[in-house]
Amino acid sequence: MSKTTLALIAVASAGTGAAVTATMYSLRSQSERKLDNASRTISTTTTTVSTNATSAPIPIPIPISSRQTLTLPNQQQLLSASAPAALGGLAPVDPAGLFEYGFPGPVADIATRQALISSFDRRLRNPHWVIEHITPASLAARDGDRKHSVFVEDEGVPEKFRAKLKDYFRSGYDRGHQVPAADAKWSQAAMDETFFLTNMAPQVGEGFNRDYWSHFEDFCRRLTQRYPSVRIVTGPLYLPKRDPADNKWYVKYEVIGNPPNVAVPTHFYKVIFAEEDSPGAPSGGKVAIGAFVLPNAPIPNEKPLADFEVPIEAVERASGLEFASKLPPQRRKRLCADASCALVIRDFADKQKAFKSPGPNAGALVKGSGGR
Repeated sequence: MSKTTLALIAVASAGTGAAVTATMYSLRSQSERKLDNASRTISTTTTTVSTNATSAPIPIPIPISSRQTLTLPNQQQLLSASAPAALGGLAPVDPAGLFEYGFPGPVADIATRQALISSFDRRLRNPHWVIEHITPASLAARDGDRKHSVFVEDEGVPEKFRAKLKDYFRSGYDRGHQVPAADAKWSQAAMDETFFLTNMAPQVGEGFNRDYWSHFEDFCRRLTQRYPSVRIVTGPLYLPKRDPADNKWYVKYEVIGNPPNVAVPTHFYKVIFAEEDSPGAPSGGKVAIGAFVLPNAPIPNEKPLADFEVPIEAVERASGLEFASKLPPQRRKRLCADASCALVIRDFADKQKAFKSPGPNAGALVKGSGGR
């Protein structure tokens, strides 16, 4: 049995009440996973980009590769190379004519804010991913206070696809920050932006969001004591579980809201890039990469974080995303081999008490506020 398979099985056995089945995502070679870009005549993904008016002017990155930007082809591009010779090489149909009425999607709603960039999944009403960047200087600043922030719906997403505050109300789940508010204390405006629901997903409160996940977020911040620049991408997963009744694998998750609207992820991932190079310095140094998958369930604080470490390719296969396609192997190293992947357990209970009773920002307050 390969080390990769063993690592994924370790994840599957970790966390009570949740069965991670990352073994379904055994690795293939890089060559098998490469797409034949030349064979693609039309993309299947578009993006919408929104920026917050209060955000400082910053360049908007292109988080999705060029092959995923929709370009409506002309009729010649749509002709199939395998068209019957009897038709003289011309297809008798024009499927692309439907685009005259609109493009069906999927659409990734990209929001570029001061402290994060997010991609939103309209079908599941959760993020695909949320990216952040933390440094010793950003964490040292103390100009933001979460008591001044409120949870808000993201009007950059069309109303019919939007996660809503009422979806979380009395759902039994926390509004779990993907980029924690504590990572954006350098600005009140930046912290406020972490409270958009496009930065949230339903998380189990006690034992996870307010406990183990909190300690995991603190671990990420403490990495800045060793590395001058740390980049993190976080998001939900919906992994299959084997049904003992028929020994088959099924993907099963709850949907909250009335009517049901927001999917409850079975797991969450974080992919961490701890950089040797300081921000603004020429790139070329080593990057320590750590990929982790945690079940959306109570986890004992004594559980080693290393038990949730998986190869980055496992997260890619489970999520359908790619995180380091442009980072050459010679610049990579394993985070947990370069630094100690151990949690420091702190008591967040007192900090959460202030958020247990509905107040002016009610609408979605459940069990706990979610996120730190």
